[in-house]
Amino acid sequence: TGTTRTRILAMNLEAAKFFRNELFESAEGEAAREYVRQRQLSGTTVKHFGLGYSPNSFNALRDHLSCAGYTDEEMADAFLCRRSERTGKYFDLFRGRLMFPIIDNSGNIIAFGGRVLDDSKPKYLNTSDTAAFKKSKNLFALNFARTHCSEQLIVCEGYMDVIAMHAAGFENSVATLGTAITSEHARMIARYAKVVYLAYDSDAAGQNATERAIRLLGEAGVDAKVIQMTGAKDPDEYIKTYGASAFAKLLGNSEGQIDFKLNGILKKYNLSEPDDKLAAVREACKMLAAIRTDIKREVYAKRLSSLMSLSPESINSEIKYAAGVENKRIKTRRREE
Repeated sequence: TGTTRTRILAMNLEAAKFFRNELFESAEGEAAREYVRQRQLSGTTVKHFGLGYSPNSFNALRDHLSCAGYTDEEMADAFLCRRSERTGKYFDLFRGRLMFPIIDNSGNIIAFGGRVLDDSKPKYLNTSDTAAFKKSKNLFALNFARTHCSEQLIVCEGYMDVIAMHAAGFENSVATLGTAITSEHARMIARYAKVVYLAYDSDAAGQNATERAIRLLGEAGVDAKVIQMTGAKDPDEYIKTYGASAFAKLLGNSEGQIDFKLNGILKKYNLSEPDDKLAAVREACKMLAAIRTDIKREVYAKRLSSLMSLSPESINSEIKYAAGVENKRIKTRRREE
């Protein structure tokens, strides 16, 4: 793209002002104002995060930016407009959405996320990579969270979760930007936090995202803990239903990554069936065999033996066997290489 980072940042700021004005001042913005009220977001919170509204029009932002001296090509480079392949005309990409500016640690608006006000798809639209923005290297609300984190961060799935968390006093919350956590995100998180609490949705996609995050954060040297939310699908809903102090308790009771993996394995099997129980023990022991430190392995071997009502000796011998099988597999692979 030909447009410079400086030019895109200036254009994004102009767009953010336009979106904010549409949210607060325009007649069409009433639907978005109603949505914000339903989601119980205070005026202070809305202003703090710089939220706005993109009108449901193909050219409202384009006209505004063109009056401000920006060309169609520049708007396309900033991922604010796109050229229609059919007509060759440029049109607004964000239409009829609640807008979330993405702000870097220097206070620049580097990108946007936009959420529909109903259930239409796609629910979220995010800025693609531009000269000012790489989504694999940025986190929503890190500009606020880094000053409140004291070496602990909470990672959520979506913008609304983060905003609800900040409003409830958990100002060390961040989210990835419409993408799964990357190794770059993990390294970035490691600069600010030694412990990360993962507050992903309780559905299958959320659980898969949790497993991926545990692995990548572990590789970056960050201790990941998993928040288990029962009775709500995400942090926003949990806090609305049970309150901030209940969520604070969840943080205190969060599972370490080995507990999370262990419980995940045991949930897959019907433990009252002997064959299933055996398969569960084997899979769990294989996972425990990969733990490098003896003491940690012993702690979880004891936990498994009590969960399964089996002697610690039998669990330890199964772990030893699993470790032997794995070592043999590694040696064979090395020989073949």
